[in-house]
Amino acid sequence: MALYRFRVTFEDYDDVMREIDVKSNQTFEDLHRAIHQSTGYNPEYPSSFYISNDQWTKGEEITYLPNQRKIDRGVSLMDKVKLSSFIDDPHQKFYYTFNFDRPFDFHVELMKIILEDAKGVTYPAVIKSVGEAPKQFGNIINAAALPAIEEEGDFDFLHEELGFNPEDADELTGVLDTEEEAGEVGVRGADDEEEEDGFGSEFSDNEGFDDEKSHDDY
Repeated sequence: MALYRFRVTFEDYDDVMREIDVKSNQTFEDLHRAIHQSTGYNPEYPSSFYISNDQWTKGEEITYLPNQRKIDRGVSLMDKVKLSSFIDDPHQKFYYTFNFDRPFDFHVELMKIILEDAKGVTYPAVIKSVGEAPKQFGNIINAAALPAIEEEGDFDFLHEELGFNPEDADELTGVLDTEEEAGEVGVRGADDEEEEDGFGSEFSDNEGFDDEKSHDDY
């Protein structure tokens, strides 16, 4: 069975790279999960691969956990499509967006086709890893969940999921008091200096955001 060796890079983090070997008869969902095995992310978020050219222009979409609009449009599902169905070029490229609500964009490029898989190896297999992937959610949390967190004093999930230090709970409460009207707020350390225009400028998600590029039909 032939293997595809893909190089996976973050669009916005040049120092992070993964190389992943995948069997030609495996699916786009297999590649999706392998990418997040290598980054440490939870893969259970709506995501899509797009057939791409050398300029990383998005073409046909192959999606995971689609919304109703994509279902109605008949967009292909990752678990139904084998990688071999879309390998027309020895350096085939795919643009990949993970988690449309808070996206990471990737460039996925076929580096080589290996004619035989190695015995005893389970595929997909991460064969090279360079650099540490950024945190899946950074230091941003959903304020809708925070009243219950304050009441129960349960900061464990912040520590586990977001890398938040439970010892900073008092600092987080201070942020909540000043930003209670915001949809999302940033977790700030005690020594952080405030921006002139408040918390919004430091933690804005939408500065320079390209809707067409990262939120197609979502």
